[in-house]
Amino acid sequence: MSNHSGRGQVAGLPAWDRCAVMGVVNVTPDSFSDGGRWFDTTIAVKHGLDLVTEGADLVDVGGESTRPGATRVDEDEELRRVIPVVRGLASEGVVVSVDTMRSRVAQQALAAGAALVNDVSGGLADPDMIPVVAESGAPFVVMHWRGFLEGGNVRGVYEDVVAEVLDELHARVDAVLAGGISPDRIVVDPGLGFSKDSEHDLTLLAHLDRLHALGHPVLVAASRKRFLGRVLAGPEGAPPPARERDAATAAVSALAAHAGAWAVRVHEVRATADAVRVARAIEGARTGPDAPGAHASQASQPANASQPAQASQTSQASQISQNPPRRAEGAR
Repeated sequence: MSNHSGRGQVAGLPAWDRCAVMGVVNVTPDSFSDGGRWFDTTIAVKHGLDLVTEGADLVDVGGESTRPGATRVDEDEELRRVIPVVRGLASEGVVVSVDTMRSRVAQQALAAGAALVNDVSGGLADPDMIPVVAESGAPFVVMHWRGFLEGGNVRGVYEDVVAEVLDELHARVDAVLAGGISPDRIVVDPGLGFSKDSEHDLTLLAHLDRLHALGHPVLVAASRKRFLGRVLAGPEGAPPPARERDAATAAVSALAAHAGAWAVRVHEVRATADAVRVARAIEGARTGPDAPGAHASQASQPANASQPAQASQTSQASQISQNPPRRAEGAR
């Protein structure tokens, strides 16, 4: 895949050789996409195993809906929903991520075998989250978040959405680092659909490359979200239901993989796994030994050309070191 800084390995997780696919298991009755389908523990574990069979590299288990207007679930109920599913999947060798904003849920999920904590609040919702994750040594997903979305509180006003998301994520990453979480265990997520309208989401996707200025792997979670429905509906049409947005999700996944995303989070795995595989194959063809001009450029080099070429590269490296590239606008 593209050699971006954001595609690096996350310490404590397998080193996937491409953009990883994170499958979703919502153990909730009210998820915007598939609420109630996997509410039973046995069914949820089976679904997670099916996602791995279809190509998921890791499975994200959540017991609380974060859709706009959703009411927060009681902590004990979230634990009851999540922990048995995490334990069941981890016992089968699945790499499990726990999707929670509560430190107690994260702590117990890690003890049950989870390998990653995916907190959509980036540690803002529970002040104990960062110390718990830091003590465990687990990787941590820091998402861009402006608060709970209850009562239509979207707070989605931006002058420059890319620059502002970068600045706010940067500040949050600094807080996470100060809390003791290792920099090689941090993943950033632009928070598509959270305090953002469709135009904001599309603009962020169009500038994913700028997120790499933060220096951490990037997770893209676009699956079945509202902005895809708006795109598919066109200016006059009604958005299709969430479950009819999987082809659009796969398209975004391929684009995100090409842009250097570390992972994509999706509900329907097979289409995205195929899309990521094709994106990787095309990228390989672009840079591989059979790429157009590869043989011609090698043949045009005279036998004694290695020394001048080396000198030229040294000169270029010297120029770059003296005039380093400017960092992305909005990054600090």
